[in-house]
Amino acid sequence: MESGKRGYEGMDRKTAKKRAKELVAKMTLEEKAAQLRYNAPAIERLGVPAYNWWNEGLHGVARAGVATMFPQAIGMAAAFDTELMGQVGDVIATEGRAKYNAYSAKKDRDIYKGLTFWSPNVNIFRDPRWGRGHETYGEDPYLTGELGKAFVEGLQGDGEYMKAAACAKHFAVHSGPEALRHKFNASVSKKDLWETYLPAFEKLVREAKVEAVMGAYNRTNGEPCCASDTLIRDILRGQWEFEGHFVSDCWAIRDFHTQHMVTDTAEESAAMAIRAGCDVNCGNTYLHLLKAYEQGMITEEDITRAAERLFTTRFLLGLFDQTEYDRIGYEKIECREHLRIADQATAESVVLLKNNGILPLKKENLRSIGVIGPNADSRAALVGNYHGTSSRYITVLEGIQDYVKDDVRVYYSEGCHLFKEKVESLSATADRLSEAAAVAEHSDVVVLCLGLDESLEGEEGDTGNSYASGDKKDLLLPASQSKLLETVVETGKPVILINMTGSAMDLRYAQEHCCAVLQAWYAGARGGRVIADLLFGEISPSGKLPVTFYRDTEELPAFEDYSMKGRTYRYFSGTPLYPFGYGLNYGDTVLEQVECCGKKTAAGETVLLAPGQKFEIAAAVSNRGDCAVEDVVQVYIRAMDSVHATPSPRLCGFIRVSVGAGKTVKVQVPVDKDSFTVVNDEGVRLVDGARFEVSAGFGQPDARTRELTGKEPVIFQIVLA
Repeated sequence: MESGKRGYEGMDRKTAKKRAKELVAKMTLEEKAAQLRYNAPAIERLGVPAYNWWNEGLHGVARAGVATMFPQAIGMAAAFDTELMGQVGDVIATEGRAKYNAYSAKKDRDIYKGLTFWSPNVNIFRDPRWGRGHETYGEDPYLTGELGKAFVEGLQGDGEYMKAAACAKHFAVHSGPEALRHKFNASVSKKDLWETYLPAFEKLVREAKVEAVMGAYNRTNGEPCCASDTLIRDILRGQWEFEGHFVSDCWAIRDFHTQHMVTDTAEESAAMAIRAGCDVNCGNTYLHLLKAYEQGMITEEDITRAAERLFTTRFLLGLFDQTEYDRIGYEKIECREHLRIADQATAESVVLLKNNGILPLKKENLRSIGVIGPNADSRAALVGNYHGTSSRYITVLEGIQDYVKDDVRVYYSEGCHLFKEKVESLSATADRLSEAAAVAEHSDVVVLCLGLDESLEGEEGDTGNSYASGDKKDLLLPASQSKLLETVVETGKPVILINMTGSAMDLRYAQEHCCAVLQAWYAGARGGRVIADLLFGEISPSGKLPVTFYRDTEELPAFEDYSMKGRTYRYFSGTPLYPFGYGLNYGDTVLEQVECCGKKTAAGETVLLAPGQKFEIAAAVSNRGDCAVEDVVQVYIRAMDSVHATPSPRLCGFIRVSVGAGKTVKVQVPVDKDSFTVVNDEGVRLVDGARFEVSAGFGQPDARTRELTGKEPVIFQIVLA
């Protein structure tokens, strides 16, 4: 069939389903069952080529050679920029098509070379110890849903055919611990389920029309997520009317009988999964489907239904037709425009946490600069996990060297190993510490690059962090780095800390002793160049934290506890080190004016919202500083009359805005359609009460944000008539 592709004609789901049904009807039972494996074999007599469903595109096409590599997902989340996320999704789809066109022309249909990307990860980053949290868009359901929706729409496109297929993962209630995930049961209340863990998935299914959903490894309230009647049948395909395909996490179905102990045999596990609606098995348990059929555990209809869903996706992608995407050439990979978008993503992702005025640096005022730390010249610290290959990497050290050229002397010291006691095996402990001190003493200013990389936080089985399977045991920097930080600070030279991690760390010492602190996440393959531009004021930092930076883990509930009580900015009752939504810039942005529903609204006023009237927020943003900046206007809301309201106001709207020095820009802030709702103990979303407190500003309306920024948000009330 592929050799005689049909001419370009477009494809809607109704037509794709019809063609899938016709094609599958020509297959034998054995052929249909084989198509449910992630590495589906060819059916030559029907012209069906082999297809591997497993591909990754979290922040660039991964594991299939060279591609544009963006900052890790958590970094892009810090941009609070839905337009950017749509562009990133489109770049990944474009480069994915370019690779697919080139590889399939050479009959290469290996893993990571298809058009079904198992991204994005829209799990909620509920606990900073989770090693895979940097794959997510943070701790807030609304932010996660908005960014995930934009990514999916960008990836899948709006053409006559689907450009690439996105996958919302991991469904559902999944965020560690990694070491227990194959046997763990996440117990969750109905309120937490519908208020926190499901909203992003629902938005991607209902609004973004995501083509695939991946189940999680764990059980949720006793049911394995990859065979959950509650999650898959009742919610996903029932309430949300999901029409795409469902895929298991890799070897998760095997866990049914080897870890969760809910079945006794592989045949029972395969039957349980396919009956619940799991169409693709990432793993090998579906090799036992035919035995399950022979034993009467499943029907041929179960297998047929799954095969038809999978071929519907392949037809939607135009894999048996000529499409507008067939002309996407290999020259699109790492092209100039894609690299520009990657640079923009890095620039918007970096969060300025502290600045005593030392930043931006002025090259003409420096004779020397010290660049110190295990992440200063680390490629691994640029890319996070689930990454592809860049044709060029630019570390922070290289970025600074390239920026200052020969005008400023750049000294460098690794300072310490990322986590070991020493760099050289035969040396004494702390063998790079004296060099670091010497570099600092000979420098006018020190840029200290600390943090982690995917060897210390990541997925179980993929990292070198054997003691916690990819999770962190606490929020502390490795002991070698803590000693380095103290040693450099004690030289008395001004220190700018760049923390390169995918999660919140205990930065109390840095906040107290360093002149500036930046959270750079995993900044992308060429991120060092952009970070240098940020340090020297070519652009202003503008990222906002998508997660809370706590002071330590003692303030948090047990990692295994999936209740939201005491977690994230919505339920945390303590004082964070750095709050969700917080981030500084080099300008001085203020809200000159706020309008609610077309009416100018000052702090303390009450706005009456008539029945049927749309909730709208507009704001005039002025920059009183002397350099152009970008900032993020954020709107938070809390139901004042409801016992079901979150303890702290929750994010319900945001928009990124660019403002020139001395300029004012007016923006319309998109707000959540469910702004006035709460979720009760039965998991029902409803309007409960008439009075609401609304805050508009550049962060949360909390005391710590006020303390760190010195700015007051505009807080007013809305009353529903």
